[in-house]
Amino acid sequence: MSDALKHECGIAHIRLLKPLEYYKEKYGSAFYGVNKMYLMMEKQHNRGQDGAGFASIKLDTKPGERYISRVRSIEQQPIQDIFAQINERINNELTAHPEYNDDVALQKQNIPYIGEVLLGHVRYGTFGKNSVESVHPFLRQNNWQHRNLILAGNFNMTNVKELFSNLVELGQHPKEYTDTITIMEKIGHFLDDAVSKIYKDLKKEGYNKNECSPLIAKRLKVGKILRRAAKNWDGGYAMAGLLGHGDSFVLRDPAGIRPVYYYKDDEVVVVASERPVIQTVFNVAFDDVKELDPGHAIITKKSGSVSIKKILEPLERKACSFERIYFSRGSDAEIYQERKMLGRLLMPEVLKAIGNDTANSVFSYIPNTAETSFFGMIETVEEYLNERKTQAILDGNGKLSKEQVIDILKERPRIEKIAIKDVKLRTFITEDSSRDDLVAHVYDVTYGVIKPTDNLVIIDDSIVRGTTLKKSIIKMMDRLHPKKIVVVSSAPQIRYPDCYGIDMANLETLVAFNAALALLKDNNKYHLVEEVYAKCKKQVDLADKDVKNFVKEIYDQFTPEQISAKISELLSDESVNAEVEIIFQPVENLHMACPDNLGDWYFTGNYPTVGGNRVVNRAFINFYEGNKERAY
Repeated sequence: MSDALKHECGIAHIRLLKPLEYYKEKYGSAFYGVNKMYLMMEKQHNRGQDGAGFASIKLDTKPGERYISRVRSIEQQPIQDIFAQINERINNELTAHPEYNDDVALQKQNIPYIGEVLLGHVRYGTFGKNSVESVHPFLRQNNWQHRNLILAGNFNMTNVKELFSNLVELGQHPKEYTDTITIMEKIGHFLDDAVSKIYKDLKKEGYNKNECSPLIAKRLKVGKILRRAAKNWDGGYAMAGLLGHGDSFVLRDPAGIRPVYYYKDDEVVVVASERPVIQTVFNVAFDDVKELDPGHAIITKKSGSVSIKKILEPLERKACSFERIYFSRGSDAEIYQERKMLGRLLMPEVLKAIGNDTANSVFSYIPNTAETSFFGMIETVEEYLNERKTQAILDGNGKLSKEQVIDILKERPRIEKIAIKDVKLRTFITEDSSRDDLVAHVYDVTYGVIKPTDNLVIIDDSIVRGTTLKKSIIKMMDRLHPKKIVVVSSAPQIRYPDCYGIDMANLETLVAFNAALALLKDNNKYHLVEEVYAKCKKQVDLADKDVKNFVKEIYDQFTPEQISAKISELLSDESVNAEVEIIFQPVENLHMACPDNLGDWYFTGNYPTVGGNRVVNRAFINFYEGNKERAY
């Protein structure tokens, strides 16, 4: 999208099911898992560029041998930095000890990062400080193997305050007030409890302390621990965890908000945030990669047994549609077709906006991630022109000359690469007019392809804040002197904050919200703002299940078309000579294009969990009171 918008993160988990010697013999390296993890993280680079982390666990090590390794980075290219560190360490060890080169047992014993259980994470720093301490995976350490917990996730919780209080009530003293630490300590509490109970039972059965350890690993029920820990979680999450002795899990939220895919054969268990990542890295077919059901966890025991367990009762499926529109890689077979359909469904409104004048219209897209929707849009233009050309030939009743037929047939959509992003802008000057001038030059344009009689149609993934559109794109398009600029959003109007992992925490930054406020003023209805504020304040002390989204009342006063028209007005100013019209995807069309991913709360205000309504009301209270804090 033209506005910079960050997604929380992506996860990658690999469990090798064979001894490391197997991979050395078959693939030529005991570092097979590390190499595959590098590829999986790079293939999910789109999900996080502010930080990355990697952790591994070695199975069946002797006491005193290091079995957990972890490395994290917030360098400019964090994934590259992590694996450069890993590679350097491995090479140094192999150089210093040539005897390790052909001995996998010595490699495993002495070289870090080589393990059978691996976890990777890529992160955008949308919440909290972007320091290395904020980068996943997080580690909860203990001298008991079973009580070591490594955790990484793609998630946001709406009820951190409640979860934090629960920990305090349990007697804990959490070191940070963040959802990641809170979740880790909650799982850790029930992990400790389970280990203690099993240990006591084994002692009663007559086992000595040394005999207990492997039996604890065997008897530990990861599903039960997750059930107890996740009981009160409210949010969207894909949570991955490793236990020190070798068990691992990935848990998905009950509404299926955050995505999780997995693949298993007799060599590996693989889990990732995106399907094509697994397909590409392991060279497997679309149907071989499964989607983890909402509320379920894929659990791999130390023994290598794999099971899918229902942890929480699934809610109505509300998988995030933004994943389909923008965040996930467009190489997924389903997502590619869905994005094309989003473009196709917009064409009737686009044709209306240009008065069906395709001969004097140029079609393009911005940014590159909108390309697939653009293809769908152009296919529909071509179908429209084919119908028109066919009818023109039929109307000729066979009396058209060869030249006339050729002239009819040669009409096709005018497609051009109009906008090119030159650089990642660094706004090092804070003075407003200087910043605006810099922002206006983020994109360059192609000159010489637009006539003064032309309409210029540009498709975008979505329009969030509209800042880049107003300060850069529309002004740059206007330099080409088109008659009309039509900006098409493949997503509906973004009206509400997200609270499940996307960096949209404030209402006042959303251009649709500002358009609704402007319409209230235009129609002498601005008193509704104070009324909605009063209603939101009255709900502050209610239980989440009793809270309603009163911010909907702000939008209910106007049609989507009225809000779109006001957005068009807000995003163009007196310096723009061309007429500007902005077209948004109707929510109904979004559901038609993405029928299995109906999470649409940022468009409709229909939050999939009870905590969502509290977040949107808090966002409105913050707006009204001039409080710049996040709503969650």
